[in-house]
Amino acid sequence: MPTEFNDDSAQSAATLRVMKSYHMAWKRRDIIEIMELFHPDVQYHDFFINRTMGLKEIPSYIQACLPKRPGDLLTHTDRIRVDGHTAYIQYKLVMRGASYRSSEAITFKDGLIYKIHEYGVLLRDQDQHNPKEEIDRSAISRLGLSARELANLSQDLQQHFEQDQPFLNSELNLQQVADETGYSRNQISYFLNKVAGQTFYQYVHDARIEYLLTIIKQQKPLPNIDELAFSAGFNSLSAFYKHFKRITNMSPKAYLKKTILQ
Repeated sequence: MPTEFNDDSAQSAATLRVMKSYHMAWKRRDIIEIMELFHPDVQYHDFFINRTMGLKEIPSYIQACLPKRPGDLLTHTDRIRVDGHTAYIQYKLVMRGASYRSSEAITFKDGLIYKIHEYGVLLRDQDQHNPKEEIDRSAISRLGLSARELANLSQDLQQHFEQDQPFLNSELNLQQVADETGYSRNQISYFLNKVAGQTFYQYVHDARIEYLLTIIKQQKPLPNIDELAFSAGFNSLSAFYKHFKRITNMSPKAYLKKTILQ
C-alpha cells in the first residue's frame, strides 16, 4: 500500500498504523473492527448529505455504506498521507450501476479516530473515467442517502430484479419495488432518473427484454415470441415490439431468424 510521510515523528507512524487498520477493516467489511478504531467522542461529518453523527449513530450508517458484493472493488486513488495527528485518504468504490469517489480528512485523539470529514461524489457507470461528470449532491442529500448508500441502492435494485424477477408481474409498480427493497419511492425514482438515466418502466422493460433474450438463446425449438412476451410481463404486444427493437435494433422476427442461422 503506497504511503507518504509529511514528517518522521513517532506520532505520524502511529497514525499510519491505525489508518492501515481502518482501511483494511473497510475492505474486509468488518464493522466491529471499524468501530473499535473510533474514539468514544468521535464525530463523523458526511458533507454529501450534510450530516454529523456520533458514536451511537455511526454503526447503522456504516452498515448501510459497506460494500455488499464480492465484486465491489475498493481502491486507493492516491497515497495515504499522514502528518502527526491527522491523515488524508482518497478512494473509489467501483460497483455495477453506480460508483463513488470519496476523500476523508481524519483527526486522531488518544490513538483513535476522533473526527472524520468525508467528501464523496456519486458517479454514473459511464462517468467513472470522467471525474467532471458528477451527480448533483444537493438534490441527493434531500433523499437522506449518502453517496455510498445510493451506490448500494443500485446494487440492491439490480439484485432484486435478477433474483426475484418482479418484472414478470405485468402489474408491477414502483411502490411494490420500494416495499420489497426497503427504499422509498423517491429514492428509487431519483436514482433511476438522475443516475441510471431511465424511467422506472424503462428499467422494468429492459429487464423483461433481457429475460426474453436469455430464453431465446437457451430454448430449442424457439418459442412463440408473442406468447413469450406475455409470460415475461408485457401486457401489450406493441410495447413489447417497441422495447425489443429499442434494445436490440431488430424486430423480434429478424432477431429470431438471426438466431436460427447462428
